[in-house]
Amino acid sequence: MGKRKSGRDVHGIVLLDKRLGVSSNRALQEVRHLFNANKAGHTGALDPLATGLLPLCFGEATKVSGLMLDDNKRYHVTVRLGVMTDTGDAEGAVINTLPIPDLTLEQIHACLQDFTGEIEQVPPMYSALKLNGKKLYELARAGLTVERKARRITISQLLLLGFSEGQLQLDVACSKGTYIRSLAEDLGHALGTCATVTALRRVQAGQFHLTDAYTLEQLQAMDGEALENCLLPVDEPLQSLPAVILADGQAQSIKYGQSIIVDLSLLAETLPGTVRIYHAADFLGLGEMLMDGKLAPKKLFNLNNEQR
Repeated sequence: MGKRKSGRDVHGIVLLDKRLGVSSNRALQEVRHLFNANKAGHTGALDPLATGLLPLCFGEATKVSGLMLDDNKRYHVTVRLGVMTDTGDAEGAVINTLPIPDLTLEQIHACLQDFTGEIEQVPPMYSALKLNGKKLYELARAGLTVERKARRITISQLLLLGFSEGQLQLDVACSKGTYIRSLAEDLGHALGTCATVTALRRVQAGQFHLTDAYTLEQLQAMDGEALENCLLPVDEPLQSLPAVILADGQAQSIKYGQSIIVDLSLLAETLPGTVRIYHAADFLGLGEMLMDGKLAPKKLFNLNNEQR
């Protein structure tokens, strides 16, 4: 006998402004409780030290959360020079202190420029990456340090917002897989000292911006209708993909998992590739469009004909 659902079916995305000091999972569960949602997930964890934009996916929106993990991110970060911790941030124990050179703004800007573009980065020990089935942070907490392979990442923007009292205020736009703590430590070394992150705030994730996010307190103050209005449509993160609108019979075939033939002359965008599939205004899911006009269902969504 299957497990009985304890909540209700809620489909959509909520942009949360995560507060300081809580894990991403706790933040997710708090908002999930407000919606009484059966199914929920987030799209890339923020450490308890970090605040800011955390997109939360409910119901069928969890099917796009994996795609959102690949999105570029943007952060505002405070880096303290002269101090190094075991975790790379202010939550860790201090393991080294070094004097801070008499740095000029020109030297700092030049250093930031060296870290802009495609670079190699060694992931920190305090990360969720796995080695032989064990997460690195589990090994680190046991006092172990293992060799990690450098990975290619892209820093598309690295701007200095301020520098005073040994602290750098930075604006960082980066690709998936970037560890801001490692970036801070590498910057410290390049500037002739050491460094650690003391504050981190995510201000953008893919197409979503912090200015459109809600705090937990704002959500808690809303009634049911206002909460529903906070939900973004499930297909909102997929707007960069071409859309295909199907007739009644075609939509029925797709729902049964069958491939169909689409008149390519009716499509404005170049194919093949992944496309969004619609029947009138209803979002059905994702499909794979081939050059011969065949459309195969790839990932279907069950929204009960509702776009929430």
